[in-house]
Amino acid sequence: MICWRILCSLLVVLVQVFGTAARTNTDDFVALEALKDVWKNLPPSWDGDDPCGNDWDGISCSDDRVTSISLGSMNLNGQLSSDIQKLSALVILDLSYNNLNGALPTSIGNLKKLTTLILVGCGLSGRIPDSIGSLPELQLLSLNSNNFVGPIPPSIGNLSKLYLLDLTDNKLSGTIPVSKGSTPGLDMLVSAGHFHLGKNQLSGEIPPQLFSSKLTLIHLLLENNRLTGSIPSSLGLVQTLEVVRLDRNSLSGSVPENLSNLLRVQELFLANNYLTGPLPNLTGMTSLTHLDMSNNSFDATDFPPWFSSLQSLAALIMDDTHIQGQLPVSLFDIPCLQTVSLKNNQLNGTLNIGSDHSDELELIDLRNNSIEAITQRAGYSIEITLVGNPICNEGGTEKYCTIPQQQNYSTPPKSCTPLPCDLDKTSSPTCRCAYPYSGTLVFSAPSFASFGNTSVFGSLQQKLLSKFRSESQPVDSVSLSNPTRKEDGNLELNLQVFPSGQDYFNRTGISGLALILSKQTFTTPDGFGPYSFNANNYTYFTGSRNSGISSAHIGALVGALVGGLVLLLLSLVIGIYAFRQKKRAEIAGKKSDPFASWDPSRSGGRVPHVKGAICFSFDELKKCTDNFSGMNEIGHGGYGKVYRGTLPSGQLVAVKRAQHGSSQGGIEFATEIELLSRVHHKNLVSLLGFCFDQGEQMLVYEYIINGSLKDGLTGRTGIRLDWMRRLRIALGAARGIHYLHELADPPIIHRDIKTSNILLDERLNAKVADFGLSKPMGEQERSHVTTEVKGTAGYFDPEYYMTQQLTQKSDVYSFGVVLLELLTARRPIEKGKYIVNEVKQAMDKTKDMYNLEGILDPIVASNTVPGSVEKVTDLALKCIQEPGFNRPTMGEVLKEIENIMELAGLNPNAESTASSQSFDARKASSHPYTSESLSSHSGASPP
Repeated sequence: MICWRILCSLLVVLVQVFGTAARTNTDDFVALEALKDVWKNLPPSWDGDDPCGNDWDGISCSDDRVTSISLGSMNLNGQLSSDIQKLSALVILDLSYNNLNGALPTSIGNLKKLTTLILVGCGLSGRIPDSIGSLPELQLLSLNSNNFVGPIPPSIGNLSKLYLLDLTDNKLSGTIPVSKGSTPGLDMLVSAGHFHLGKNQLSGEIPPQLFSSKLTLIHLLLENNRLTGSIPSSLGLVQTLEVVRLDRNSLSGSVPENLSNLLRVQELFLANNYLTGPLPNLTGMTSLTHLDMSNNSFDATDFPPWFSSLQSLAALIMDDTHIQGQLPVSLFDIPCLQTVSLKNNQLNGTLNIGSDHSDELELIDLRNNSIEAITQRAGYSIEITLVGNPICNEGGTEKYCTIPQQQNYSTPPKSCTPLPCDLDKTSSPTCRCAYPYSGTLVFSAPSFASFGNTSVFGSLQQKLLSKFRSESQPVDSVSLSNPTRKEDGNLELNLQVFPSGQDYFNRTGISGLALILSKQTFTTPDGFGPYSFNANNYTYFTGSRNSGISSAHIGALVGALVGGLVLLLLSLVIGIYAFRQKKRAEIAGKKSDPFASWDPSRSGGRVPHVKGAICFSFDELKKCTDNFSGMNEIGHGGYGKVYRGTLPSGQLVAVKRAQHGSSQGGIEFATEIELLSRVHHKNLVSLLGFCFDQGEQMLVYEYIINGSLKDGLTGRTGIRLDWMRRLRIALGAARGIHYLHELADPPIIHRDIKTSNILLDERLNAKVADFGLSKPMGEQERSHVTTEVKGTAGYFDPEYYMTQQLTQKSDVYSFGVVLLELLTARRPIEKGKYIVNEVKQAMDKTKDMYNLEGILDPIVASNTVPGSVEKVTDLALKCIQEPGFNRPTMGEVLKEIENIMELAGLNPNAESTASSQSFDARKASSHPYTSESLSSHSGASPP
């Protein structure tokens, strides 16, 4: 009792000391302490009890409230805790270039005073929460270079003060949201100057509603997505635009004529789409410096004379655009012209550059045209390439008949002799050895084409130095090096910033530099355009802080010492209690059986035997799916519903929740949890865990981003599956089934092979899913399993249906139907017609493609390798033979697919698509869990 009285007395003293000595608001201090618990590698200064009074690195305050957290490039590890919401006075939050993980917490929407949210290059994942639209003061939102998935939240349209929206380089999917009824959208952001949405997986059309004459947009960056449809004519209403990037999508149709009204546009990128119709006349775009419309399908046309009227043009890139005829001499008179690239067209006649060509002209690339002659004049320093033209095809040995070496780019040289530096130090432009802050500057729309002009980079170098110094940053000099033009059209530069007065930056200096570069607020010299920055780790911070103690802090230090003693005593007591409680919980957990309440009579037979799968509590899955919200529902059927969820680690999962009272759900639950917990193969969907808690039956498995094969074949996902990809998908699925049949112990019959149960991951690898109906084969069942007929109409093995004897050849039959779907993109049963019968009736082996052109998917018919369609057809017919013993095994099927791929020039053992961004159509799926794949599996009769 006496001890407790002493502690209470000390607590009173502590409150009094804190009340007189501490400046920081109590709630803010508690919030920062909570963040400390989940972050590692914190600045050493974060060890006091008064963040505002003791000058914690990265923390700025107004009176007693924390208003700014700026900790860019601090090498932090951990997650962004939901406790951030307690910092209600926060105006700026910058945690860029750290090693954070997990999701962006929903509680971020409670920071009502936030104007700047910058989380560039942090490794965050999961969905961007809808609560992001609840920040009424937000002006800068930079979430680029993370791993965010899912759609762009429509709620962002509520951010009426937003100026910069940068979501570049994530894995966002779905359509671009626009307002509809009470639902907001990006079209409401009329004050925004920047839509940076490139390098994602956005799909669907660019909504015409997105643009209007009210919009004040400067940069529209939508490159490297999977957008389809035509370019909306409403784009021509946005008179403020300066940069437009729509390249590397799947856009089609004609280019709107009114784009010529965009008088301020300097960079226009439309390359690598499927645009058709006449080449657009852009005469009115007098500010245009960089034009790239390469690799489209425009109508054949003579070289347009209006190109010569674009007097600001520095780069004209029109490869593979069906331009023909002779190049006019006037083209080369454009005063700023540096680069002309017109490869793979039908240009002919004589190349005449003239005597009055631009002094800046450096490169003319006309490879693979029909140029027959060149008017050569002495003194040309221009690099001309005519490889693949008649002038070179007859044994020409001139320099223009050779492929040029890659252009050497240069940046400003040092103005002094560099010093030899020890350790990891680098010689600066002023020849001082120091530890620079470094990273990569990425410019997404450089309008100039010549990277050999050091004065251009010198201008940028000086601009950066002036910006840093104007923001009172301790910078001595700035160095740029190794400019590189990337295939995606971007310009990358290595940046090094050197400290002033000492050979390394302190933490305040680094966080200040990181904030300037991540905010993208400085104006680059003409020609560089929008940019982003990717920082390297900086580990050379000042070793010690100023140890001097001012008289103003003596009282605070005394108070901190007394308070620290009391906190130590309290922490000791609380720690002992918490440790004992934790040990009790661990013991109880070990004794606990997740299937203790399993009722075999109601839940589907014996208790499941699970190996390796995680047992989740109901509350954990409730939290990761946002209370099973309708927004996260991605599929439903007779079994129940499937929800998208995000684990605390940031991993996306699919949570399949059984419908209450479904006995069939219990059986499927037991079957799938047992089988998937012990089979592991790259072509099978992985089970991560399960929940049997509070009367719930849930399965948690990996989230497959690109949908089902069925959706891909019917066009619902938007992914264009050409013939080569279909062969790889068939190979992957066959490998998964072969593993079940011949390598699993005991062997497993899937019993429901169909295109909606073959999912496609981000590399379009096939993964066999849904093991709810699968049957293991015991020692006494090696030939067959006698069981009730279940499956999906159209894929039934007729022999299994008649005899109720399930064999591995039943899966082979179903796989044969899948092969026919790959060939035809038709459902097994469509308008009362069975695809098996349709193919058999139409087939004539004496004709090309077996006379199946009328049935084949046009993508297959027009994009195939001779003989491969016929061989796949033969294999499919072998798989659906009756009786079953005439069908091949899955091992034999697998070998035949590998042979067909080799015939088609494909390596069966090579990796699939490099990334989802390299798809021909570059489109994204909606979701992989369609209603059909989750529907109850009845014993419906086969056709």
